Amino acid sequence: MEIPHFGIPPELAGRMSMAEQHEYLRTRLSRRRTLVTAGAVASGLLTGCSGSGSRSGQAGATATGGPSPSTSKAPGSLITPFGRHLAFGADPRTQMRISWQVPLAVRKPYVRVGLRPDDLGRKIEAELRDLHTPALKGVRAAVEQYYLHAALDGLRPDTTYYYGVGHEGFDPASPRHRSTVTSFRTAPARPPERFVFTAFGDQGVSDEAALNDRTLLRREPAFHLHAGDICYADPTGKGKESDVFDAGQWDRFLKQTEPVARSVPWMVTTGNHDMEAWYSPDGYGGQLARFSLPDSGFDARTAPGVYAFTYGNVGVVALDANDVSYEIPANFGYTEGRQTKWLDGKLGELRSSKEVDFIVVFFHHCAYSTSTHASDGGVRAEWLPLFARHEVDLVINGHNHVYERTDAIRGGEVGRPVPVGGTTDPRRDGIVYVTAGGGGKELYGFPDGVKESYEGNAAGHEPVSTFRWTKSRDTKAESAPWSRVRYRGFSFLSVEAESGSRPKLTVSALASSGARIDRFEVRRGA
Repeated sequence: MEIPHFGIPPELAGRMSMAEQHEYLRTRLSRRRTLVTAGAVASGLLTGCSGSGSRSGQAGATATGGPSPSTSKAPGSLITPFGRHLAFGADPRTQMRISWQVPLAVRKPYVRVGLRPDDLGRKIEAELRDLHTPALKGVRAAVEQYYLHAALDGLRPDTTYYYGVGHEGFDPASPRHRSTVTSFRTAPARPPERFVFTAFGDQGVSDEAALNDRTLLRREPAFHLHAGDICYADPTGKGKESDVFDAGQWDRFLKQTEPVARSVPWMVTTGNHDMEAWYSPDGYGGQLARFSLPDSGFDARTAPGVYAFTYGNVGVVALDANDVSYEIPANFGYTEGRQTKWLDGKLGELRSSKEVDFIVVFFHHCAYSTSTHASDGGVRAEWLPLFARHEVDLVINGHNHVYERTDAIRGGEVGRPVPVGGTTDPRRDGIVYVTAGGGGKELYGFPDGVKESYEGNAAGHEPVSTFRWTKSRDTKAESAPWSRVRYRGFSFLSVEAESGSRPKLTVSALASSGARIDRFEVRRGA
């Protein structure tokens, strides 16, 4: 089914920043709401199961900017939570954030938590955030979406907690709903001998995306990094009002992701498809409503995809590359350099920490890739000097819907070849950049004549002819001798971190089937 455009001339939208687009929408589009009727019970709406073809699922959107001022008239016992997803707080040892969705506003939402599934004695109130999608006359009805968030602080490190989400009329501790109780585990107080985390970008809603979720769950990751372009409610991704928008895609995405994200912290950052102009001047109002992410020194209410946390001996930094992208400039420079300044300080803090052996940075737009979007010169200009100065160990991107991995890059050149099974030391060789964009969205390819090359299917190593985006939004041709591994298939990263006297990261890329397509090691002092 074709999703209608917002109704602004494309030639006008192309000249607008995100803030200008937001103002246009708020001024021009109808804000009338339609009420949910009792027929929603029979249709399945009260369990969050509106069909993908529902006209009410098609929308541009706005946020009301806080807890909902009203609640539905439907009995709470008929409203079933769905879309549970976790995220760490600033300290993964003692803090967890639990988020979920309900199809109608509810009274007194909360989380029950305890050390046994049959003893959920602690009860934490939840915050209700609602989003309104306006009706367009003769095109679509309005959509209301309700997201709930609970902050769990003061937890014990290295402890399994059981939890259930509820509201007045729906108690997860009751026998009727006890099957909804699930669990998570906090980070250890000291770096463990080993742990695994996973990563990909560009997921969307598809059978392939769901298969990737199931396969990575078998790796038992301590957390998952999502490098942006989360669900593709905006499938165009240009940050323009001529983009289309389907608010119901978020409902489908959160239901798809729940089987893994309800127990594995799902740490997202922001891609170009995640800028949704109706919500707020920067397009991030929707992300603020749907996710609770760590507040780690940057303004989480302004840039929700910018944060950092430490798990074991690995420091992780999430960035919003929309701020520096030359290719898609709708939000270019929106932090006025504050993000880059924060990044410099945060990397310095992590590198000076005695507990941190490795620094992993993830964001959406590619620093180095040869696929469809190629490389973003804005990312290179703003951030690569900082990565080099602070000896970042691994950079993970999405944006290009393939798997591609570089050799170690130092000063823009190959510092050391890193074939499949190779080892590199970032202090000596430079940084390996990984494009992990095979999360589930339709796949891209590589330049004409360029062969895939991965474990079990290695091709001869030759430079690849590609390009990078410039500040004028032109492309400049370049040769890429650094393109080492290329795989056109659905896939994800699985990274095993080891501590001790000889710490290392073992980075594996796995196809959605579980077959390994790449492997290399990062050792400091190798």
